[in-house]
Amino acid sequence: MAQEKKKTLKITQTGSPIRRDKTQRATLVGLGLNKLRRSVEVQDTPEVRGQVRKVQHLVSVEE
Repeated sequence: MAQEKKKTLKITQTGSPIRRDKTQRATLVGLGLNKLRRSVEVQDTPEVRGQVRKVQHLVSVEE
């Protein structure tokens, strides 16, 4: 079997969680983000896509 290259997303926090819902703050923490301009690389899964959709106004995404 050939190795499959897993797709990843690079997510960068661009907005502040100040004056946001607790759930949006928790979603950022769940994605591994907690400071502005911090980036993480995560696997591209439907669960992660859902989290990104919830805080799409606070993050930027690169494939």
